[in-house]
Amino acid sequence: MASVDPFDSALDLLRRLNPKHTADHLNNIITLNPSLAEDLLSSVDQPLTVRRCKQTGRDYLLCDYNRDGDSYRSPWSNQFDPPLYDGVGGAGGVGAGGASEGAGEGAVPGERVRKMEIKANEAFDVYRELYYEGGVSSVYFWNLDDGFAGVVLLKKASPSGDATSSGVWDSIHVFEASKRGRHTNYRLTSTVILSLATKGASLGEVDLSGNMTRQVEQNLLAENDESHIANIGRLVEDMELKMRNLLQEVYFGKAKDVVGDLRSIGTLSEGQRERDTQRELIGSMRR
Repeated sequence: MASVDPFDSALDLLRRLNPKHTADHLNNIITLNPSLAEDLLSSVDQPLTVRRCKQTGRDYLLCDYNRDGDSYRSPWSNQFDPPLYDGVGGAGGVGAGGASEGAGEGAVPGERVRKMEIKANEAFDVYRELYYEGGVSSVYFWNLDDGFAGVVLLKKASPSGDATSSGVWDSIHVFEASKRGRHTNYRLTSTVILSLATKGASLGEVDLSGNMTRQVEQNLLAENDESHIANIGRLVEDMELKMRNLLQEVYFGKAKDVVGDLRSIGTLSEGQRERDTQRELIGSMRR
């Protein structure tokens, strides 16, 4: 009998547990098997966490792409919190010997990619306000051998003062941009984590939680760095619109149909009278 891979077993278990509590389930599995920590944290999408930048006072989102151990890099100040290397490192927690390319392990993007990261954060901050009317957004870039990559994070939660209902939307858009002549190849993987809950005397308790992942790949003309920001913005905007419509029309529509079939607003006697009337009409049409 072939041995079971612990990593595959952990992923299989997480798929069967309530996605609303993914972070807690993930921590429990890592506690049981610490050797799976890095692989699980880089493979499993979990609800985004908000932290405030100590240098700028602005909120930013935490994910595996701006993490080094227990420290996270702010896109606003380019600094890690808590600081890395006991405060000896350079900007962004990079050692004094030079900038570190790529994501993870104290890395910050190179100068050109960092400038694009700053512009992307400004652009998606406007996008967040227009589409979400609040919430938090963060964008992180890193260098690749033949281009660059990044992640766009968006989070919107309902006001915490409402005790009867709650809702959280987390969207994670990971992309790679590779130069192909005059065009650039963009590969985008988008994940939406949605959690909705309400309770009351008339409705009872309802909890809808889940996640959805979609991918797209396009070759687009990019004449300069500003073109990259515009292309990424259009790809993310189109993907979010498609996923929002899919959630509304397919998932919520199906849930509404199921609830409508299981629960009737009228009484049993009214339902029986309607069925009797229907049978009489059908019988009279056959005569």
